[in-house]
Parts: sequence; structure tokens; C-alpha cells
Amino acid sequence: MRLETERLIIRPYIESDLKASFELMQNPEVLSFMHMEVMPLHEYEGLFRWLMFSYHTPFELPFKYSFAVCSRATGGLVGWCGAGVLDFSAPDVELYYLIGREHWGRGYATEAAAALAGYAFDVIGLEQLYAKADPRNTASIGVFRKLGFRPERELAGLTGDYEECNGELLHVLTKARFAERLSVENEHGLGGRPSVGE
Repeated sequence: MRLETERLIIRPYIESDLKASFELMQNPEVLSFMHMEVMPLHEYEGLFRWLMFSYHTPFELPFKYSFAVCSRATGGLVGWCGAGVLDFSAPDVELYYLIGREHWGRGYATEAAAALAGYAFDVIGLEQLYAKADPRNTASIGVFRKLGFRPERELAGLTGDYEECNGELLHVLTKARFAERLSVENEHGLGGRPSVGE
């Protein structure tokens, strides 16, 4: 897959992305609301290999895809985005993303997430998509609203590996609502679906 928006290219990771991808994840600030910590290179290499291997999982099976988000102007890595099974609510699928600290405030998260949501609905064939965020993460909640996500519930009662998700706000976006959002944007000349390549 390859998605192109006005300013971004979204594509699978390649081996040469390892260094830039690792460096992106070295700033604790970008991980503030994520359930992960800065990790050493040898540990991150294992995660990176797993991310690349995950592309072999077909849509019909529980998948977790993460893709590189690159600047069209420079080709440099600015973040990542992905979609994958919501483990505590399978087979529901969630949307996730991260943008490097130096690129915050430019609308990249919204642009990348919108492109990937379109891919999830049009290519993967989903009818709805979930996203969750800590209520203090107002930036992500703002992204959700721009895409048309609606709050569904506050997560509670989760145990084990998912206990730290308790208190987060779960949002849902239907394919129909996303299509309505795109229709309104097109009417006002604000853009549309990204171009999609193999």
C-alpha cells in the first residue's frame, strides 16, 4: 500500500527506516499518553522487525499494521500511523498514530489519520473504526472529532495487560459518517480521499 496526501506519504516500513524510526521514539514526551516507554536500540529492533513481519497478516485474520508517515517535501520520517485489532474488544479495529515532537502543531496527525481511515474503510473493508485516548490528551481527541469520531464510553473494568487503559475515552467512527465528512469537505473545497497506490 501507498497513500499520498497533500503533504504526506504513508507506506510500509522498509529496512532503512530503522534508525529514523528508533530516533522518533526516543523522546519521552511523544510517549506521554501511550502505554510504552523509551526502549534501547536492541529492544526496538525486535519491535521493528515484528512491525515489518505483520504486513504478511491478511485482512481476514486479526492484524496490527503500522506504517511510516513521511514528508512529501523531504522524504523524511515524521511519524507513524496504523490500524489493528483492539485486543480487549476483538474483532473491533482501532486507529493509532504518533507524530514526532518537532512536527507537532502542523496538522500531520489529522492528515495521516484521515488517509488511513479511508484505507481502512475502502480497502480493508471495515464498517467502523475505533480510537482511544487519555482524556488529558486533548490534541488526539481533537483529531478524532475532526475525522468524525464520536465518544462511545469511558473504558472501565479492564484487567491484566489492558488495565492501564481504564479511564481512557473510546471513540467510534462509522464508514457512513466518514463518507459524510468527506462529502462536506468536498463541497467546501477542503480536499477528499488521498490517492492510493500499490
